[in-house]
This record gives sequence, C-alpha cells and structure tokens, in this order.
Amino acid sequence: MMADLRMLQEQNQTLQNVLVSIGEAIKAVNTRIDEQAKVTGKAMADQKLTIDNLTNTVREIREKLDDNNVRLGSLNQEVEALRQGLQQLNARPVSPDTTASEAGPGGTAGNDGGAVPPAAPPSAGLGTSPQKLYDEAWADYTLGQWDLAISGFEAVIKFFPRSERAADAQVYIGHSYLQTNKNEKAIEAYDLAIRNYPGAPALPEAYYKKGIALRALKRPDEARAAFEYLVKTYPESSAASLAKQGLAQLGPPVTAPAPPVRRN
Repeated sequence: MMADLRMLQEQNQTLQNVLVSIGEAIKAVNTRIDEQAKVTGKAMADQKLTIDNLTNTVREIREKLDDNNVRLGSLNQEVEALRQGLQQLNARPVSPDTTASEAGPGGTAGNDGGAVPPAAPPSAGLGTSPQKLYDEAWADYTLGQWDLAISGFEAVIKFFPRSERAADAQVYIGHSYLQTNKNEKAIEAYDLAIRNYPGAPALPEAYYKKGIALRALKRPDEARAAFEYLVKTYPESSAASLAKQGLAQLGPPVTAPAPPVRRN
C-alpha cells in the first residue's frame, strides 16, 4: 500500500512539473503572438501612410495636369490669334513701287494711297501676355533652372501685378528657393504671397511649403503653427492632408519643465 501511495505521489509531482512546463510554453507563445501582432500593426500603419502619401501625390499630379491643360488651352488661343494676325498682314496688298515718302512716317502705302501700318515682327506683343511670361518661367522651373524661373516669375509680378498668375508666380518663387535649400528666402517669398494675395488658390500650398522650410531650419514651433493654420483654414485642400502628416512628424509640442518650487 505504501509503495502504491509513493508511486502516486511521484506521478502527481511529474504531472505538476509537466503542467508548469506547458504553462511556461503557453506564456512564450502568447508573448510571440503579441510581438507579431505589434509588428503586423506597425506594418499595416506604415502601409496606410504610404497609401495616403501616394493618394496625395496622385491628387497633386492630377491638379498639375489640369493646370497644364488650362495653360495649353490659353497658349493655343494665343498662337491662333497670332496666326490670324499674320495672315491678315500678309493678305494686305502693297504697291511694289511705293516709296517710304509716299507712305508717310512709320508706314507703307496701299493701292488706294492710304497708309498701312508696318507689319510687326512675330514676337511682338507676346511679351505683354502674363500667361506667356508665366509659362516661360514654368518651363524653366520644370527643367530645374531655378534662377531663370525666379527671374521669370518676378517679371510676371512686376509687369502684371494684378493678373491671375501673379499669386501663383509669387508662390513658385518660394518653391524655387526651396529647391535650392534657400529656406529663409523661400519663407520671405511665401510671406509675400500670403500678405499680397489673400484668398488666392495657391495659398494652401504656400502655407505648407512655408512649414517645410521652417522645419528644415529647425524651427518646429513656427512650422507647427503654419501647418495648424493651414489645416484649420483650408481643411478641404490637398495641402491640408500633407500638413497633417507634417504635424504627425513634428510630434506634440515640447513644454518646458516647471521650475522647482522653493520651500522655506
């Protein structure tokens, strides 16, 4: 009887040891599952952020394409107007034996003896178009000719300060400086756009890029203020979505620790 009892006690001890081992194995498995869940969750969050970035990029590309289509339409109208003007000038009959004195100063004489204005060179008048100046500056910008682009955009603002392209030109001056890491000048350009062209469609992008320049200059509080203003004022813009990502990257504002309380 005692031998059987001892055997049962040993078996119970063995079973308890097995249970302890199984419990530890279960804890290890649960730990691994938790770690894998964290890794999977982080990977899914990263994928979502990547998808959001790609979505914003696609939206920006579509906006640029729409803008380019508008510019192409305007250029086609200018070219067509120039072509018609040249056809009209070429269609006017001019007497081959007409002298300059018969035509009068600055013109040539027609068959009826009246003065006909001299034909303007093909490039005359194109320089006075704000769209033409803007498109030339834009072409330099897309080619990475930043200094030429800045000069071209400044010409749009100088000669056509009230045109629809003036605000865009001022913003792209900031973009051009930003491309060359001249962040201080970029901020000055964006501030001019914000101050001189309130309500312009390009202002959301100006606020966002200003925040980028401030962040590059290690001025996170000012960058955060620019992003927050953009999100609050232009919540539906694509730039606001990018600003939210910029705020997430900056993290919460750092508060200074309270000074120690002196006790008497």
